[in-house]
Amino acid sequence: MTDTRTRTTPTATDPELACPVSPVVDIVFSRWTTPILWALHAHGRQRFVELERRIARITPKVLTQRLRQLERDGLVVRTYHPEVPPRVEYEISALGRSLAPLFAHLAEWAAENLAEVERARDAYDADDANGSR
Repeated sequence: MTDTRTRTTPTATDPELACPVSPVVDIVFSRWTTPILWALHAHGRQRFVELERRIARITPKVLTQRLRQLERDGLVVRTYHPEVPPRVEYEISALGRSLAPLFAHLAEWAAENLAEVERARDAYDADDANGSR
């Protein structure tokens, strides 16, 4: 008896299934998210203007967008104080603080390996300049 069922292999794999950390990377490692979380973790609760001063080159619009997204993701807590004038403070949440070991490992990796990355870049650029690429 011959088995007439055919096995189909998907031609495209969902990237999130292929790499289960992909959603985490999208959340945590976008352009300004890491500096915001780092500043809140290192310096505690801060007002918008304090964060803006600590993170050079970020525009108020982008900081607002990232803080809203981080609040939505549960990584930052926004506290509104109904005073005159109103006061808003941001702090890293427990969920956001749980990322601290990940950042510590990345900082350690950077300290140990960025010089090697730089050497690899220099070698690549030198080969490219010599026309070997």
